[in-house]
Amino acid sequence: METIIGKDGLELHLEGQGDQTLVMIHGWPDNYRLWDRQVSAYKSRYRCVRFSLPGFERGQPRQLLDMNQMMATLDYVMELASPNKPVTLLIHDWGCFYGYQYAMRHPERVSRIIAVDVGDSGSREHKLTAGAKALALSYQLYLALCWKLGSFLGNPLTRFIAKAMGAPAPRGEIHSGMNFPYYWLWKGLLTRKKLGIKPVAIDHPMLFIYGSNKPFNFHSQAWVDKLNGTEGSGARSLESGHWVMVEQPEAFNQMVLEWLEQPR
Repeated sequence: METIIGKDGLELHLEGQGDQTLVMIHGWPDNYRLWDRQVSAYKSRYRCVRFSLPGFERGQPRQLLDMNQMMATLDYVMELASPNKPVTLLIHDWGCFYGYQYAMRHPERVSRIIAVDVGDSGSREHKLTAGAKALALSYQLYLALCWKLGSFLGNPLTRFIAKAMGAPAPRGEIHSGMNFPYYWLWKGLLTRKKLGIKPVAIDHPMLFIYGSNKPFNFHSQAWVDKLNGTEGSGARSLESGHWVMVEQPEAFNQMVLEWLEQPR
């Protein structure tokens, strides 16, 4: 594995060979190692690039990035990863949120998208029951509070809910600094600050893979229907929870490789 050290301590990890570059973006409460099994499966055919979101590695300074700062970070990553050719995004959780926002702002830098378990969450079409809304609101506000509490109280409280939610990341690597996206989002919503979030409207070819065993989905049925009705795109489910690539790695990897190798 080759590691490129960028500005502000950002580390880009590169493995594999091929004409196409896959840039992998994780979510909460993970880091670049979430994709270990994917890199092992793809590196013989694709150039795999991954990194940890700012502030997500244990020991890094706590950071609170807004949308513009995060988009600048992703643009810097894309420039380092593949300066002359568009990339394929492989994204999960908050990685989906930021990846969609980046692809809409810089469509020329992205050729196609593989998104995992988070689709048009929050859209008008994304309908949740009252119970699901209460569950989503409670855990997100909880994590926002954990960020505000800092390391001493925030770390054990964050690890507690991560365990309860079945997060696969090692407990020792989980910390309250990973919660800044929740704090940024909810502080902005509650204070009615403009956050710069664009409604999700993706024109790139996309494979959407989601777990079917969750209390609620982070996408609408309209999202699935649209992808399945679009040539070159599609939505597929697997028997898993939120971390599909960890719970069903073999089936997930086969699904991704088959889609990547389809003629365009």
